[in-house]
Amino acid sequence: MKLYTIEAGFFKLDGGAMFGVVPKSIWQRTNPADENNLCTWATRLLLIESGRRLILIDTGLGNKQDTKFFDHYHVHGDNIDDSLARHGFSKNDITDVLLTHLHFDHVGGAVERKGNHLVPAFENAIFWSNQKHWEWATHPNDREKASFLKENIFPLQESEKLKFIEEGTQVTFADGIAIRYVNGHTKAMMLPQITYKGKTILYMADLLPSVGHIPLPYVMSYDMFPLETLKEKKTYLEEALNKQYILFLEHDPIHECCTLKQTEKGIRLDKTFRLQDI
Repeated sequence: MKLYTIEAGFFKLDGGAMFGVVPKSIWQRTNPADENNLCTWATRLLLIESGRRLILIDTGLGNKQDTKFFDHYHVHGDNIDDSLARHGFSKNDITDVLLTHLHFDHVGGAVERKGNHLVPAFENAIFWSNQKHWEWATHPNDREKASFLKENIFPLQESEKLKFIEEGTQVTFADGIAIRYVNGHTKAMMLPQITYKGKTILYMADLLPSVGHIPLPYVMSYDMFPLETLKEKKTYLEEALNKQYILFLEHDPIHECCTLKQTEKGIRLDKTFRLQDI
């Protein structure tokens, strides 16, 4: 197995929304905001080469939205095509796309425009979600529906390339990948757990967007069930500390990976490093 970091660019979100009840005077120490109170976030993806399979976890925002959309989120920086090319790959090489959940910043790049049609951006890939989250995303509540854009979701189903991972079962298309499920951010978000070079890497998705979110109360306002997130964070951070997991950070604007340590104030950041340095 080989792992590659794929950078799909940066975007901006309101700092207050990203840190919930935590005051700006505290969270801006790790994630400084601009004059509009917006913080920069990465869309950092993980590519897994396993035998003949090339598995991409999440897809970033993509490029099919209109100018108004991109201006709102200040999308800038790298893109999937260039990042894949630096490792010698293209979109057509991807065999599987594992979508942690279907919010626009995770699934937007899965679909692209070709003329007047919306089609899968990875034409040779199977797209993996799970039944519980699919039902949640396709019948969204009023608070979350702005994150579940129809143009990102239904073309995958219409392509007949969408498959579901059954909760409680193992990934069938590659060895060394397990799926964990959390429900605080959104229903049935998947956290891929990868065994690599004798270590365990946990892809944190939106359970832990950045190193600035490690303290337990630092929970996003975007989370549907913040108290559930609080419990899940506590459980996963304690497990990661005790079992010396490496956490892969999808949204941290600077740090790819981190480890944890115990301090008098609780579990805190230990080391940060690049995936390629493992």
